[in-house]
Amino acid sequence: MAPVRLGGSASFTCGLAATMACNDDRIVIEARGLTKRFGNVLAVDGLSFDVEPGRVTGFLGPNGSGKSTTMRLIMGLDLPNAGSVTVGGRKYHDLPWPLREVGSLLEANSIHPGRSARAHLWSLAQSNGIARRRVDEVLELVGLTAVATKRAGKFSLGMTQRLGIAAALLGDPGVLLFDEPVNGLDPEGIRWVRNLCRGLASDGRTVFISSHLMAEMSLTADHLVVIGKGRMIAEMSVTEFVARSSRQSVRVRTPSASSLSDAVRAASGIVIPEPDGSMTVTGMNAADIGELAASLNVALHELTPVASLEDAFMELTDEAVEYRAAP
Repeated sequence: MAPVRLGGSASFTCGLAATMACNDDRIVIEARGLTKRFGNVLAVDGLSFDVEPGRVTGFLGPNGSGKSTTMRLIMGLDLPNAGSVTVGGRKYHDLPWPLREVGSLLEANSIHPGRSARAHLWSLAQSNGIARRRVDEVLELVGLTAVATKRAGKFSLGMTQRLGIAAALLGDPGVLLFDEPVNGLDPEGIRWVRNLCRGLASDGRTVFISSHLMAEMSLTADHLVVIGKGRMIAEMSVTEFVARSSRQSVRVRTPSASSLSDAVRAASGIVIPEPDGSMTVTGMNAADIGELAASLNVALHELTPVASLEDAFMELTDEAVEYRAAP
């Protein structure tokens, strides 16, 4: 399947609804006190957050944290027990042409297995007054032109994901919600989704994406909404979120490794020698290591703080993990 990237004939241009979204910073997802129960289970517990245009907002949380339920509440597929959520100041059900304003991928396999990819998209297009030519445009964009007439029920998981993304993009909307969009995709497909999301955000669109792949989210998202057991844990930029982790380490390179290592250990730091001659220090931040090296007249060739989104996520959501395997 040939890769398709933003740009050229397949690039997005804002349509009527999308132009409004691109040019109006009020077009956001707003959740206020959002609460949802299923029997005795409190799936979403008083969530309040904003998703702003012009950036990719990552939606993170352990399994069972309420991410999918929250997205269903945004799309009006479930009704909240309390609170509210709007898109551009209106509930989803009040949008006159939903596909032209909000595109979503919540369950990629919500497709009639006997329909072709083109027929599936055309049925959606007709329901929202979207021109037939747009169907072929999105099929090209997601790389499914060659299989447009094949039955969707025969598609692989990766192809089904691409068709779901095509449906989300069909109305050229200004707001997009993607729930685990890279499931089943190969490395090229994962990179394509990353570039797609960032390209949509750079157009001024509002992009809200959930994923359990922390390394990929660190490359895709600008801002994060992190929940656990249905409750808010953090809402901030990726940089701020990672900086909050106490598991940060510092990569140090110096010609006086032995002297500095001894001093770091004496200061209760932990030193891990690396094969390339550098060392990784934990238990001390970069500023403290730099001050310590200066007091010893030790030259530093590298002093790089190192932290990952995965480490920060694991630390800050540890108490919110509902399903934990035995050690």
